[in-house]
Amino acid sequence: MKTSYIIGIVVIAILIGVIFSTISESSTYAPFSTAIEHSGKTYHVVGQLNLEKDFIYEPEKNANVFGFYLIDVEGKEMKVLYNGTKPQDFEKSEQVVVVGKISNNEFIASEVLMKCPSKYNGNEQQRNNMLPQS
Repeated sequence: MKTSYIIGIVVIAILIGVIFSTISESSTYAPFSTAIEHSGKTYHVVGQLNLEKDFIYEPEKNANVFGFYLIDVEGKEMKVLYNGTKPQDFEKSEQVVVVGKISNNEFIASEVLMKCPSKYNGNEQQRNNMLPQS
């Protein structure tokens, strides 16, 4: 067999291995209950902030830890700790997606994604006033 064929087969095998490892490491969307059942796996959890509880941020102890309470789509509330700074306008977000794992009955987030209210969400009258008149 030619050396180029052997090299081609090895490259294809490596690419297949990379694809399978990427698929197995990818996370899925789930509520907190599923993340608790599979605590070692990474999940995306969608929810809303519980603004009745204070944010957890003590810069004198650790400026890179930010915490909050999130209520998922099933209504379960959980403490979320994020190793990063508080995102700008965090309390104004309509929806939050946290990416991470369960550890010690807390959700440890590696990413926090926010859906902020659109500046275009006004009443119908305001939108009609902005349209050009013909």
